Amino acid sequence: MSFIARVFNFFMAGIVAAAGLLFTGQPPKSGMPAPQPGAHTRYANPFVGTGALPWASGMTNPGATAPFGRVQLCPDTCFPFGLNNDRVGTGGYWYGKTHAYGFSHTRVSGAGLVEGGNFRVTPALGDADPLRRMQKPLLFSHDKETVIPGYYAVWLPEAACLAELTATVHTGVHRYTFSSSRDAHLFLDATSMLNDGGRAESGRIERIDERTLDGDLNGRIFFRAQFDAPFTARFWADGSFPDADNAVGASGSDVGADLNFGGCKDKPITMWLGVSYISQEGARANLAAESADKPFDEVYAATLSSWEERLSSIEIETGDEEIKKIFYTALYHCMIHPTDMTDVTGEYLGFGGTIGTARGYTYRSDLSLWDTFRTTHPLYCLIAPDIQRDSAQSLLRMAENYGSFPRWPKGGGEGGSMFGNPANMVMAESYLKGLLSEEDARAALTFMKNTALRTVPEGLPNRGRDFGDEYNALGYVPSETGRISVSRTLEYAWSDYAAANLAAALGPGYADDAALFAEMSMRFKNLFDPETKYFRAKNAAGEWQGFSPWMTSYYDEMLPVKYADAYSEGSARQYRWHAVQDPQWLVEQLGGREAFVKELENFMQDATPRRAALDPGSGWWVGNQHDYHAPYMFSEAGRPDLTQKWVRWTLTDRFADSPDGLDGNDDLGALSAWYILSALGFYPVAGAGRYWLGSPIVDKAVLRLGGGKELTILAKNQGAANIYVRSATLNGAPLKGATFTHEQIKDGGTLEFVMADRP
Repeated sequence: MSFIARVFNFFMAGIVAAAGLLFTGQPPKSGMPAPQPGAHTRYANPFVGTGALPWASGMTNPGATAPFGRVQLCPDTCFPFGLNNDRVGTGGYWYGKTHAYGFSHTRVSGAGLVEGGNFRVTPALGDADPLRRMQKPLLFSHDKETVIPGYYAVWLPEAACLAELTATVHTGVHRYTFSSSRDAHLFLDATSMLNDGGRAESGRIERIDERTLDGDLNGRIFFRAQFDAPFTARFWADGSFPDADNAVGASGSDVGADLNFGGCKDKPITMWLGVSYISQEGARANLAAESADKPFDEVYAATLSSWEERLSSIEIETGDEEIKKIFYTALYHCMIHPTDMTDVTGEYLGFGGTIGTARGYTYRSDLSLWDTFRTTHPLYCLIAPDIQRDSAQSLLRMAENYGSFPRWPKGGGEGGSMFGNPANMVMAESYLKGLLSEEDARAALTFMKNTALRTVPEGLPNRGRDFGDEYNALGYVPSETGRISVSRTLEYAWSDYAAANLAAALGPGYADDAALFAEMSMRFKNLFDPETKYFRAKNAAGEWQGFSPWMTSYYDEMLPVKYADAYSEGSARQYRWHAVQDPQWLVEQLGGREAFVKELENFMQDATPRRAALDPGSGWWVGNQHDYHAPYMFSEAGRPDLTQKWVRWTLTDRFADSPDGLDGNDDLGALSAWYILSALGFYPVAGAGRYWLGSPIVDKAVLRLGGGKELTILAKNQGAANIYVRSATLNGAPLKGATFTHEQIKDGGTLEFVMADRP
C-alpha cells in the first residue's frame, strides 16, 4: 500500500471512529467489575501501545494472557458496519475502533504483521443472525472496559452482555453475563482469522455433548470448548445452515456454531477453550490440565499470581508514579512472547510439520529475532534465564529441521519477515552469559558457519543467508540483488561479529573459526563511502548508487524514483551508526571524535517534535530497531554525557502511560525492553558480553537474576534535573570508562551511580 493510501485510510478511519464514539450504550446495572491487581500488576496498563497512527502504533493489544502463554484472548475490533483495515491494529485491536466482531484466542503482540484471530466467540441476543456477524459487529465504549494483566472485561450494550476474559498458558476462559431475559447466544467461529481475508480455507466443528465442542482450523490448530450450562446448537458451513435442526457438526470454509443457552438473565455462562497446534487430543489435554470446570475467578487469580511473580523479577523505587506505570507496563509487554508451543504432554509442532517432544525445556516460537536480539533477549539473560534457555534450545531444534537458524520463527515455521541472521546474537549471548552448554554452543557455531559459508547440507530447506554467494564473492550484498542491500550487509556483519565472539569463547580449538568470523564481521566497511561518509549501495562492479541520506524507505513508497531502497524501514542516517563491532573505526571515518559527536548530535536533534509522529523522519527514532543503540555511541567518542542526555530525553519524551505511549511498533517487547534497560542505566552490545552505561531514571532497582542472585542498582541524587553520571562504581570499585561486562555482574552485586545536574 502506498504512503498516500495509508494516510487516506487513516483519516477516513478517524472520521468513522469519531462518529462511533458518540454512541456508548448503557452500562449494566451493577457497573463494571473492579478486579484487584497486585503490588506490581497495578502499575501495568495493557492499553499502552494500542493507539496512535497505524504505522507508528505500538500494535499491542489489551487482551487477557498468561506470561509467555499461547492464548491472547482479546476483542477483534473494527469500525461500524464491520468496515475494517487489518493494518490498523495488526494485533486485532486498535484503540480508535468502536466495534468488535467478538473475542478470539490468538494473535501476535506489537508486530506489524497480521496473525491469529482464531476461534472467535461472539455473544448475541434473541434472533441475531450469526451469518451477519461480520456486518453487524458489537458496539463498545472505552468507558466500559476494564483491563489489568490477565483480565479483560467490556460491556456490550447491543447484546446486553458483560463479557469477561482470562487465560492460562494454553486455554482461554470466558464469562458472559446477560442482563436480558431473551435467549442468550454465543457464536463460535471455527474458521476465523485476522489475516488471509478473515477466513481459513477449511475448518471443522463437532458437538460432543450438550456442553462440549471439538474443532479445528485447516487441520492444524485444534480446540476443545466446554461450557457450564447446556446449549442447543445449529451449525453453519459455507455461509448457510445445511441441517439446522439436527446437525451435530459442520465442516467447510466458513464454519461455526450458534449456541443457544435460552433465557439466563443475570446468570453467568462460563466457557473454557483449550488450544493445541498438535492434535485434538492435545487440545483436550491442555484444557483438562489447566482450566476445565474451574471457576473463572480461580483461574484469573492464578494467572494474576503468575504475572505478579514475573513482574517482581525487577523491583524499582521511584517517587514518580508515572515512571512506575511505564516501567511495569514495559516489563509486562516483554513477557507476552515468545509463545509456548509445547502442549502439556510435552509435544510441540516443529518446523516442517514435525512433531517433537521437549525434554527439560519448553519449545517456543513467535521469536521476532531481528527485533528482539537487540534488547529483549539480553533482558531475558538477566531476569528470565529460563525463557532465554527455552529460546536457545528451540532455535537449535529449528535449525536441525530447517538447515540454518530462522530469523523470525512464527508458529510452526519460518515467518520470513526481515533479514540477516539475528539468531547468531541470541545463541552467542546465551553461551557468553552461561545459559548454553558447550556442546550446544559448538552445534550452534556449526550452523552459523554452514550458513555463512553456504555449506548447509543437501536435503535441508534453507541455506540461511539471502544473496550469500554474492556477499561472499564481493564482501557486500550488491545493489543488483534488489532492495535493502545495505541493510543486509550491515546485519550480516553484525551476526558474524556474534559468531566470532562465540568461537573465541569456545577456546583455542576454535581459533580459526574466530579469525574467519572476525574478518567477515568487518565487511560492513566495504559499503562505507569515504566521500559522503555514509553506508551506501554499491553494484557488483563497485560503483556507488544514488541516494539521499535524508530520504527514508517510507518516502520511497510514494515516489517514482527510489532514494532509500537500499535500507530497510529507515534512512542512510539511521543506519550510519551500525558499527558496534568496531566503533572506533567509524569515529575516525567521520573525522575524529569532535566531528563524530557533531554528526551524531545533529542526528539526535532531528527526532520528530512529537511521539508516534505521522512521519518518523530520517533522524533519531527509537520506534524502530535499526538505530536503537545510536545514543550510546556517544560514549565511544568519549562523550558519555551526551549518551546520558539523549537517553534520558528519550525515556521521558518518547514513552507514556497512554494508548499512544510508544513511538512505534513494540515488536514482541523489543521497544519496551529498550525502555527497561535504559531506565536501569545500561544497555547491551548485542552479540557480545558487555554493556554501555546510560542514565538511570529510577532511584533503585533490584534485579533477580535467578539462583538467589541479585543485582542492585542505586542512583543517588537521581531526578529530572540530575541526568548526568558524576561517578559509577560496581561492587565498590570505580568503573573505568562507560562500559562494564556481563562477567562482572553475573553473580549479582551493586552498581551505584552518583547523579548530577551537569556533566
